[in-house]
Amino acid sequence: MSKLEQVLILEPSGELKFKGPFTEVVTSNLKLNNPTDKRVCFKVKTTAPRRYCVRPNSGVVEPSSSINVSVMLQPFDYDPQEKNKHKFMVQSMFAPEGGIDNETMINMWKDADQTQLMDSKLKCVFELPPEALQNDLDAAKEAKEVAAVPPVKPNIPKPSPEAKRPVPQDDGLRQRKATPSDNTQTFTTEFAPVEQRSAIPPVLYLLAALILGFIIGKFIL
Repeated sequence: MSKLEQVLILEPSGELKFKGPFTEVVTSNLKLNNPTDKRVCFKVKTTAPRRYCVRPNSGVVEPSSSINVSVMLQPFDYDPQEKNKHKFMVQSMFAPEGGIDNETMINMWKDADQTQLMDSKLKCVFELPPEALQNDLDAAKEAKEVAAVPPVKPNIPKPSPEAKRPVPQDDGLRQRKATPSDNTQTFTTEFAPVEQRSAIPPVLYLLAALILGFIIGKFIL
C-alpha cells in the first residue's frame, strides 16, 4: 500500500537553519499549516534528541489554521569541518472525533495505524557569519597543527667513560683517584670510626699513684 501524502504544509519545507555562534541556545521556527477541514494531530521527532528542545513537540492543528513550533538547539562546540547529520521528522494523522487530552494523545500515537500516518523530513543546517566561520576554521586548523607536532624529547647528555669506571675500594674506604688532568687531591668519601687515645704513657700514671700514696700514708702516721 502506498504511503499517505502529508496534508500539513511545513514552512520551511526541507531545512531547519540554525545561525550561530552556538555558544548559547539557537532557535529555529517551524510553521505547520493545516489547509484541510479536519483536525490534524502532529508529533515532532529528531535523530539527536539530546541536542534539541522542541515546543510543542506534539499537538493538534485545527482546520484551516496553523501552529508555530520552536526548535531550540542547545549550546555546543561547533566544528565547521564536521558534517552535520541531524534530521527532524513531523508525523501527522487525522484526529479522531471528540476531545483530545494528553492521555488520549499518548494512547492515540501508541495504537496508531501505521498505514494512516503521514510524515515530512527536514535536515538541519548550521550557519555562521563569514567572520565567525573564518575564526572557527583558523581555530580548528591551529588545533590540528598543535596535535600534529611530536613531543620534544629531553636532551640528556650521555655519561663519559670515566664516570662509568668502577671506583676501587681500599680497607673498606671508597676513594676517588685523581686523573693526570684533574687538579683535585685524592679524598675519601666515607669516614671510618676513630678510637679516642691519651698522649701520656701508662707507666707515668702508675709512678705518680705510688708517690701520692706514700705521701698520704706518711701524713696519716
